[in-house]
Amino acid sequence: MPHDHHDHDHAHAVLPPDPALRVKAIETILTQKGLIDPAALDEIIDTYENRIGPKNGALVVARAWTDPEFRAALLDDATSVVAELGFYGRQGEHITAVENTPEQHNMVVCTLCSCYPWPLLGIPPSWYKSDAYRARAVREPRKVLAEFGVALPEGTKVRVWDSTAEMRYLVIPMRPEGTEGLSEEDLIPWVTRDSMVGTGLPGRPE
Repeated sequence: MPHDHHDHDHAHAVLPPDPALRVKAIETILTQKGLIDPAALDEIIDTYENRIGPKNGALVVARAWTDPEFRAALLDDATSVVAELGFYGRQGEHITAVENTPEQHNMVVCTLCSCYPWPLLGIPPSWYKSDAYRARAVREPRKVLAEFGVALPEGTKVRVWDSTAEMRYLVIPMRPEGTEGLSEEDLIPWVTRDSMVGTGLPGRPE
């Protein structure tokens, strides 16, 4: 029997071409059919974006601040060190830790797509995946950092690391002054997701 292509709509014909709009369209359809709960979906996304992932990375940073041997091992072979902590898997197969110092500030971008260490930082934020960030972070990193509220001393060099499928990066920010008496557990809330990408600085938790 001949197939009539006009009998039904194909997904590629009814969904918008932009990936973000396609996702939104699919979400709307599934919501209307009662197959998903938008509130529950938002909760899942928030968990991975703001709690599970960044908290793992924050633990690694806090331990590096308080344990010199751990810090040295992390800088030498981050992939093995974080795997021993249970932070491994898809998007986290190859990790390199880079350390901020008064002389150098590190910043991570993925110029080709959005490679990101999910097991440590969770889901990449929308700005990290944007064309503007991916292009401008390389061309004008200081200006981009300023827009994130990071003003560096003139003598501090900015190094931009291009994350790829073969290597993803974790920035170890400088430990804030005045935290010398805090334990690893106390320091974890000071470490922000953005500080581990290099677009922010650690700070006192609210």
